[in-house]
Amino acid sequence: MSDPVLIGIRFALYADLMLVAGLAAFPLHALTRQDRASPELTDGIWRAERWLCAAGLLLSALGMGVLAASMQGVGLLALDAQSFRDIVGQSDVGTAWLYRSAALAAALAASIWIRRWPTIVAPLLAAAGLVAVGTLAWSGHAGATEGAAGTVHRIGDIVHMAAAAVWIGAIAAFLLLLSPRRGGPSPGTVAIAVRSLDRFSVVGTICVLTIAGTGLLNGQMIIGAENLGRSLAAPYGQGLFAKLALFALMLALAAANRWRLTPALGIAAARMDAGGDTHPSKAIAALRRSLILEAAAALAILALVAWFGTLDPFGGEAI
Repeated sequence: MSDPVLIGIRFALYADLMLVAGLAAFPLHALTRQDRASPELTDGIWRAERWLCAAGLLLSALGMGVLAASMQGVGLLALDAQSFRDIVGQSDVGTAWLYRSAALAAALAASIWIRRWPTIVAPLLAAAGLVAVGTLAWSGHAGATEGAAGTVHRIGDIVHMAAAAVWIGAIAAFLLLLSPRRGGPSPGTVAIAVRSLDRFSVVGTICVLTIAGTGLLNGQMIIGAENLGRSLAAPYGQGLFAKLALFALMLALAAANRWRLTPALGIAAARMDAGGDTHPSKAIAALRRSLILEAAAALAILALVAWFGTLDPFGGEAI
């Protein structure tokens, strides 16, 4: 298959697994125990989880099949079962795929049974999602690094992706809470959205610091500070610069959400609770627009990451 197809599969898988892990983690850190018990708030998340887990299993299988076919130098339909089993059983990326498939299967089962035992199953669903995200470390440059340096690189990559998943999942969850619906979100839902936005501020700060720190570590492992100028002359370095610009945009939007749009929504919701005649629709719309822009920037970053995995950091050749 051509590089665009491979990159497209990688992008879809990255986005899917980030949402599986991040949406599952959201109720645990942003909602109170009482809020988590409300079907109005969480049923949409659990429905999305079921679809995302099923899609993740399909995308992961397709991606592994395409990779195995590429390694054999044949088309996907020409790949035989024995060659596929050999590659899965004899490579680190194949082992990672097996763990990912098991984690996604467990997450799918948890999403189906979560309404019956939410207190026990919700943390298991989030943990399975994070394991699935962590296996992606073996599909990029970290997976090719050997020895002790490779171990450090993969740990840094796993932590980097886990923090990104929590952030991206929170954006998706807030969009679900504030999604357009007939008559708009209920006053109770708006109040919970404001409260969860405030609760996420601490978690979000931790995510940002973790992403920045592990990003520096991964950059040093892949490029090295002394080779930065050389890398910027290649597509990898230019894409990395674009990724940093998009990350800065996400930070600016998150700051606007935290310090301007969320307080404005809180004031509007309080006025409505006090007997005001107007629904805080303008404040909701403004926050929703900002979240959509933040989500678009996150998806663009994931697209760049999917592309990075096919490039040499200095020459821009496919690897």
